[in-house]
Amino acid sequence: MNFEHTEDRRMLADTLGRFVAGQCPMETRNAIAYGSTGMSPALWGQFAELGAIGALFPEADGGFGGAGFDIAVVFEALGRGLVVEPFLGALLVGRALAAAGTAAQKERIASLIDGSTVAALAHDEPGSHYELERVATQAVRNAQGWALSGAKAVVLQGGEAQLLLVSARTAGAVDSEDGISLFLVPADVPGVVRRGYGRIDGGGAADITFEQVQLGADALLGAEGQGFATLELAVGWGVMALCAEALGAMEVAKKDTLEYLQTRKQFGVPIGSFQALQHRMADLLLEVEQARSAVINAAAAMDAERVARERALSAAKFTIGRIGTLVSEESIQMHGGIGMTWELPLSHYAKRLVMIDHQLGDEDHHLARYMALG
Repeated sequence: MNFEHTEDRRMLADTLGRFVAGQCPMETRNAIAYGSTGMSPALWGQFAELGAIGALFPEADGGFGGAGFDIAVVFEALGRGLVVEPFLGALLVGRALAAAGTAAQKERIASLIDGSTVAALAHDEPGSHYELERVATQAVRNAQGWALSGAKAVVLQGGEAQLLLVSARTAGAVDSEDGISLFLVPADVPGVVRRGYGRIDGGGAADITFEQVQLGADALLGAEGQGFATLELAVGWGVMALCAEALGAMEVAKKDTLEYLQTRKQFGVPIGSFQALQHRMADLLLEVEQARSAVINAAAAMDAERVARERALSAAKFTIGRIGTLVSEESIQMHGGIGMTWELPLSHYAKRLVMIDHQLGDEDHHLARYMALG
């Protein structure tokens, strides 16, 4: 089986790699990531002009890619530079729009692709633990459309987003797949209260409260009470993207650690000549290759039927979570004390790898999910 990227994808990877390396050196990245907004609107616009956002969507939706391997190429490049711009939100919301939106709603995808709209998925709630079906936020039908009430937690770029995709329950028990509906909510409508804050690995997030937010009937995305399948599909694309981002970060951590072992001297010789460290580095190289195989398998399964797709995604997320933690710990330990310093880029890669494990389900969650889907 040929695992080589097509020429177009290789060109996309090269272009994005050069752009990220030139425009997002670590000093610039950290200034953006730990700044007041956790993103750069100017840089986001440049990514749009470069076509990086358009690569996340198929031609039918106004993009020029949209396959699993296209998303993997983009997010691996983002992971190499620890880019914090809201690509994940654009992917999650855009894929939901593409899967269930009306013709008028799908027109919003164009504003995601050109970078004029920052979007975010508002699904996780206080007290929830990765279960997609656990939704307590309520939406009640009324004469004007819908009244939305509830709270969402840790919404990525929720403080800067102009468009929110909100999951709410219109019927059923709090943990039922049936009765979940999805709503498109402009972030500036009355009743939306946002509390933004910075994330430990850079970038912004927000806790959002909906206080009897009045929405029109056209805010409903897809059929009433049937939003779970759309939510699962959109989150699946997000899991695929996070796995590829983690792979990019692992590659940089691996490269930097190998370079350190070859240049740092102790007792007059490079520490990479010590057999114990050689064994640890060899194990690390093998684990990163296993992570790459998991990402390839997940990307190839994105067009498969539901169970095969979701099993491949959960297998990849479990693998990435385990190996990401291992790469972080081993890289820092082989660097010694300097590996934990703010000035060394490795510390930021380690933080991002650990935090990716906790986005859209950690390794324990996805291991249990993989077994349940079997």
